[in-house]
Amino acid sequence: MEDIRFYYIFILIINSQAIFPTAAYIHIPFCRRRCYYCDFPISVVGDKGGKSASFMVEEYIAALIEDIQLTPSINQPVKTIFFGGGTPSLLSPAELSNIINAIALQFGIATGAEISLEIDPGTFDRDRLKGYLDAGLNRFSLGVQSFDPELLKICGRSHTLDDVTEAVNIIQQLNVDNFSLDLISGLPHQSLEHCQTSLEKAIAISPKHLSCYDLVLEPVTAFGKQYQPGETPLPNDDDTAEMYRLTQQTLTAAGYQHYEVSNYAQPGYQCRHNRVYWENKPYYGFGMGAASYVNNQRFTRPRTRREYYKWIEAGAIIDAPEMTASDRLLETLMLGFRLAEGIDTAQFEPDTLQKIWSCLQPYHRQGWIELIDGDRQLIKSDEIDLSSIQKIHLNDPEGFLFSNTILATLFEKLE
Repeated sequence: MEDIRFYYIFILIINSQAIFPTAAYIHIPFCRRRCYYCDFPISVVGDKGGKSASFMVEEYIAALIEDIQLTPSINQPVKTIFFGGGTPSLLSPAELSNIINAIALQFGIATGAEISLEIDPGTFDRDRLKGYLDAGLNRFSLGVQSFDPELLKICGRSHTLDDVTEAVNIIQQLNVDNFSLDLISGLPHQSLEHCQTSLEKAIAISPKHLSCYDLVLEPVTAFGKQYQPGETPLPNDDDTAEMYRLTQQTLTAAGYQHYEVSNYAQPGYQCRHNRVYWENKPYYGFGMGAASYVNNQRFTRPRTRREYYKWIEAGAIIDAPEMTASDRLLETLMLGFRLAEGIDTAQFEPDTLQKIWSCLQPYHRQGWIELIDGDRQLIKSDEIDLSSIQKIHLNDPEGFLFSNTILATLFEKLE
């Protein structure tokens, strides 16, 4: 095992093209119950917990820390840490602090690092949130999903609207500056009026960041087994598109920057961790089902606790093929077009840019694609010198709405 680890470090060091990971995702799988739209790798512990749940958490944290310790250190401190789940706020401040300390010992943590925690209403009180702050956590993502009590029940959330109010009061009492709210649109029985009300209530709270996701029907989920896309009681495609437009119009009018397909932020509060993904940069992932992108390899850890523990016991060996140039190109396009600023064309060879433009030209005519020149001016002509293009991005909101169509064309013609 030691020989493998030292060889891995050696390969990283001699590769002058290597970009070392500076971000770490930590998966905390525990939830009180499984929401009806969720297909994430989780472990349900119930509402009351108990000794068995405590042992389960303790066992998992030990494996997680071993996972971190088995990952080769390249003397590059991490700049962002993101605790996702699951419901990470089911863990105590001391438990999270132990994980943060393991990261600090193995990699180092940069001064001013962004350390984010997903928190659910009803899972923390004032003392617990203060404990998180004392442990070094400095960004919080509150999983509200909807401000309508019936919609919360419909999607199987474990919290109530009163829990949301209490959670927001605690955040404001402790003067937490950097916090985000999560909302979902396209839920069963959800209307444009529901969407508008949730947006207005979210704006009144004034979070620094908002994540507004469209419901995705995954086949293995309760919703995926019960509903078909676009069929009642789900909103139809036209209504979900209107919800997206309404969200964009309402939040940008309130001063939020629409910086990514599903994300909005006040100036200076974009999620630094998630930008690592969208900019297609390397990152560590720890915990069951967590994905890593290291040394030009993408790898996902086992999705069940049993298989994850077996993998740890076997030495946590990552065996994944290196990505091809075609893989990297397509992922750069797929991820980069999620960002409002889009793609920087300087990274492409002229012939590659020509191929990309041949795919995008019809969508430029439709107004879904926008081109920016070296003077940061919009290029309106369709007959252009490709060398004059500095950025290519999707129009907001129509380009974002039809991004799947645009990306399908790119994948079909460039793969």
